[in-house]
Amino acid sequence: MAKQPSTPDEEILQAQSPVVAAHQDDAGRLQRISGELERGFKLLADIGYAVSIFGSARVPEGDPQYELARAVARELSADGMDIITGGGPGLMEAANRGAKEGGSLSIGLNIELPFEQHENPYLDIEMTCHYFFTRKLFFVRYSIGFVVFPGGYGTMDELFEALTLSQTGKTRHFPIVLVGSDYWRGLIDWMHERLLGEEKIDPGDLDLLTVCDDPKDIVAAVFRGAELQGFAAHS
Repeated sequence: MAKQPSTPDEEILQAQSPVVAAHQDDAGRLQRISGELERGFKLLADIGYAVSIFGSARVPEGDPQYELARAVARELSADGMDIITGGGPGLMEAANRGAKEGGSLSIGLNIELPFEQHENPYLDIEMTCHYFFTRKLFFVRYSIGFVVFPGGYGTMDELFEALTLSQTGKTRHFPIVLVGSDYWRGLIDWMHERLLGEEKIDPGDLDLLTVCDDPKDIVAAVFRGAELQGFAAHS
């Protein structure tokens, strides 16, 4: 099997590997990280209140999850929220498409991967990040809420990053809405049984999550949290 090309994250994480020796030194790497952060701060400086929407890249147009993500983003957009996604296909595309239909900014923060992840065609602002951790910073810094649709490892990564930051007080409390009770039920039950049952978390930590199915409930949950941060929806 052909070896996949290395990525900037790999250069950092495998500090003693031959991969690193063939690339820039740490000083150059730090400069590249700084440049990526600066570029993102400038690009996103003037966006308004925004919601980050996450979910699988593998869900096609016409799938009920795709259409739900599109509808939710359209409603949030019509009520004044800009929409941020990972910029790729599937549910990210659906959310960016809904943002365009609702009249707000549609923002995509893509990621450089060993395999190609193309950007979707519904973006007003697009940035491709080399590093996952800079991309995560942008998601949290420029969002007042997360809406998390069914997805895989990447979606779980963003979800638990947000939970950890909220639980530990490293960021302001913002709404984290899980869409699809059937999809998330097993995880929520496990968190109740094991994490809470074995006192690995406090009871209030479970309140950081809201599980919804209906588009109106999803949007309402976002705005309840957003209003605590000073956002007023369009009347």
